[in-house]
Order: sequence, then structure tokens, then C-alpha cells
Amino acid sequence: MVILIADDENDIRNLIKISLEENGYTVLTAQNGKEAWDILTTQDVHLAILDVMMPVMDGFNLLRKIREYSTIPVIYLTARADDMDKVLGLGLGADDYLAKPFSIAELVARVGAQLRRSNEYLSPKEKSNVIITYGNLSIDKEKCCVFKDGEPIELGAKEYKLLLHFMEHPEKVFTKRQLYHAVWDEEYYFDDNTVMVHISRIRNRIEDDPQKPKYLKTIRGIGYKLHYTGEKL
Repeated sequence: MVILIADDENDIRNLIKISLEENGYTVLTAQNGKEAWDILTTQDVHLAILDVMMPVMDGFNLLRKIREYSTIPVIYLTARADDMDKVLGLGLGADDYLAKPFSIAELVARVGAQLRRSNEYLSPKEKSNVIITYGNLSIDKEKCCVFKDGEPIELGAKEYKLLLHFMEHPEKVFTKRQLYHAVWDEEYYFDDNTVMVHISRIRNRIEDDPQKPKYLKTIRGIGYKLHYTGEKL
């Protein structure tokens, strides 16, 4: 299991890192929210420990971004222990909250509990629903990762959401308006050019030849659909 620690205090990062590694975890570290976001979008992370007060991007804004695409457990570790901060953090989607100073043994125990809850307690049906496969493409919904032929593909958050929407509804035709409302969550506003740009970016990542797509097809005068025309390996 891979744990991310995001905290601007070097001593705290090192203390947690050493303790978690002694318990068999792989640990990644970041000293601000932006570094943490870069790690989360490029590497497999199973749980994140976030400080609230970090430079560049604070823990609250980082959690908002995480929850746009991921359900990984998040534990807040912060000196700001008043009720309003706790309520806000949990309301944004945090799974647990520890105030500094903290017991390292308790933190390690809470990490283990959150990982068991998110992994071991899933039913076989729930586990099977985490991975969606279509043709040579697959999406790991738990880790928010996309693969083609087993190799990872880098997508932006909106591109990931678009592709996930198609993968969850293969062969179904969507208008640009439907896609915009589904991914951008705007009820009254619509921008077809935005959809076209993101579709183009997805094709550049998943298609062997974006000009002759085998996956993401244009249905002239209507919209798009995911329809695989190649041979599955």
C-alpha cells in the first residue's frame, strides 16, 4: 500500500514516513498541496495524510480536487483542531481527523483501519466494479487511473471524467450538451467547444491514430459514443 504524506513541516513528514515504512507501507512525501496533487495525478496512492495549513495549496483546496476524481481515504493531520475546521474537513470528504500533537501509534492504527475499510471490507461485487474494461482500455475507479494495453495513460481531471462516463455507458450516443452537463455539472450553461477540445485530447491519448479513432466515434449531427472497432488483445 502506498501512503502520501503532505505537510510543510519536515520533522513531522520524516517521523510519519519512518513509522509507516516500519509497518510495511511505501511512503511518498510532499511539502505543499501542489506537490501532493502532482503525485496524486501521476502515481498510485491508496491513502493520503494531509496537513490543512500548507503553502501553495492548502489541505482544504487539495481535498476538493481529490474528491473530484478519487475516493481514496484521507486523514487530516493539523494544528487547527477547532470544531469548525473539523466539520469543514469532514464535510469536504475527509475520512478522519487528528490534531497535533498526535500519537504516532494512533496515526498508524488509523491508517490501517482506513485501508481495511476501503479495501478488505469491499464485497467481491464491489471489487469487480472498481475496474472497467472495454477493448484494450481499462479504468481503475479506486485509483482513478487509465490504462491502454496495460500501460498507464495520463489524462486531466475532466478528460478522465469524460472517458469514465463513456466507459460506464459503452455504445451509447451522447450529445455534446449531455456530456457537458454530466462532466462539468452545469445545468444552464453549455459550451460545445469545450467538449470538442477535451474529446480531442482524449483521442490523442487513447487512439493509435486520432484521425481514425477506433474507440471514441463521432456520430455526425448528434454527438459521440464509445464503440470499439478493433481486436481485443
